[in-house]
Amino acid sequence: MPALVPLAVFLAAPAPYQPAHYDLSALPPYRPQQQAIGVVYEPGWRWSEHVGAKTGAQLCEVEHICYVLSGRSGLRMRDGTEKVLSAGDVFAVPAGHDSWVIGREPYVSLHLMGASDYGAQHRGR
Repeated sequence: MPALVPLAVFLAAPAPYQPAHYDLSALPPYRPQQQAIGVVYEPGWRWSEHVGAKTGAQLCEVEHICYVLSGRSGLRMRDGTEKVLSAGDVFAVPAGHDSWVIGREPYVSLHLMGASDYGAQHRGR
């Protein structure tokens, strides 16, 4: 498994970087005041399988604004609309979506909005 990149070190209060590990993904430590987080998703990760299945949710119900740093991700909305996201993309996605890593490279994104909601809804489960 590739090493996880500590993207959120520069965004958080001074504390040791200790990512929270979930199946095929890592989230930086959650802080209620935090507005942005960097997230690394490993190949094979899919929201509906690795987060939703554990929480009982079929779709992510958190709105996000993100910047893709590397890798590729698929995104499917509740209505079936699909989009592929790649390095350099900036996107806003409303609640009601599934996402997954495409290919063999980790998908790395910076969540600029929705970080605190994502952290609150999906950590510690």
